[in-house]
Amino acid sequence: MDPDQELFVIIQKAAGRLLKEPLALLKGQGLSSQQYNVLRILRGANASMNCTEIGSRMINRDPDITRLLDRMEAKGWIERSRDGGDRRVVLSSISRAGLDLLAELDRPILECHRRQFAGLDKETKRLVAGTLKLFAD
Repeated sequence: MDPDQELFVIIQKAAGRLLKEPLALLKGQGLSSQQYNVLRILRGANASMNCTEIGSRMINRDPDITRLLDRMEAKGWIERSRDGGDRRVVLSSISRAGLDLLAELDRPILECHRRQFAGLDKETKRLVAGTLKLFAD
């Protein structure tokens, strides 16, 4: 196999295996990976954001961010309001329920990642992360 193709396949397989456990944790809370990503974005922003801003920060882009936010609002995880300066713009912010849900998941997700990378020392983790960032940005 061509080395470039082999590397691509290895990265894909690794990503699939690494995602398995965290996705199961999210599913147990009724969350998709995209919804979890949005909640983390809104918590980190500590401010209301419009759809374009949220979409630009997502790990995996959702082509229908509006519908994703609609479902999250219906579950009470986010709150939406109109921008005072431009009523056409809808702003989303994380709700108390969304913050509580993330707080429940923070420790299990972190422990999952620590187990996944327990065999790597700190320098190796930095090297791998630095290398993969070349493709992530």
